[in-house]
Amino acid sequence: MKSLWPPLAIVLVILGIWIAAVVPMNIHLTADQAARQDIVVTPDTPAERKELSGLSLAVKNPDIWGMTYTLDRPNLPSPHQVGAELYKTVFTVAPTSRRSLLHHAWVTLSATLLGFVIGTTLGILLAVGIVYNRTMDKSVMPWAITSQTIPILALAPMVIVMLGSIGIQGLLPKSIISAYLSFFPVVVGMVKGLRSPDAMQLDLLRTYNASPNQGFWKLRLPASMPYLFASLKIGISASLVGAIVGELPTGARAGFGARMLVGDQYGQPIVTWAALFGAAITAALLVATLSLIERRTLRRMGMVGAAA
Repeated sequence: MKSLWPPLAIVLVILGIWIAAVVPMNIHLTADQAARQDIVVTPDTPAERKELSGLSLAVKNPDIWGMTYTLDRPNLPSPHQVGAELYKTVFTVAPTSRRSLLHHAWVTLSATLLGFVIGTTLGILLAVGIVYNRTMDKSVMPWAITSQTIPILALAPMVIVMLGSIGIQGLLPKSIISAYLSFFPVVVGMVKGLRSPDAMQLDLLRTYNASPNQGFWKLRLPASMPYLFASLKIGISASLVGAIVGELPTGARAGFGARMLVGDQYGQPIVTWAALFGAAITAALLVATLSLIERRTLRRMGMVGAAA
């Protein structure tokens, strides 16, 4: 229970900052709306009206503060507005409906998981090659690092257009973008893990005349598990980001990216923020699932300290 207090305290601080920021972010829109409704929110004299900013007007007229939290199209939605939108689109709409956030979550999640599997498989294979082959270590690793300097926002449209020109559309292009973002953490973590056994352990294997395959399966691979799971948790989050980015240049009709586009194009920031929080919750659930698998796997391997 005590371990919950630090993250809970951070969440409460962020929530407090968010609530406090709603007033200055929305006050100008609130003043315009109040003026249209004949609600007096400005000082009496033109000089005062000219000098005071929107925030000063709110301080002078605290009765309108509540209006900043209930605007239909605010610059910054309040927490309860985002929560209400999440509740409506998750619990009051059929999951198969395009208005359901669960429907959009599944579309993005399917591309995320496929890309994650592709990226993880590629990353592990590259890591094994880098550790056991000096040529790959000198040639592949620098290219893997260089590949991450390419902005994903520039790369994603290129991938979508090139694959679309040969008739490949839908799930696979988004999965490739997800794999591109997720493979690098796996490569780095797995290389670090495979090289983690110290010289004494490696010398002991040579003393027992163990083959390279036995050294891999009996020592290097088990020692790499904590590093692998740490990189997988980073990779699954990056994979989700890649799937969302892959939806943006395609004008997708479903997915978190499509939901964000709808909110931006039709001036509905509450929809955009709900999709953002939906994506964040999805990422948290994916990471939590990997953490659970990690604890059980390391416990069965006898790495109780690492699992904790």
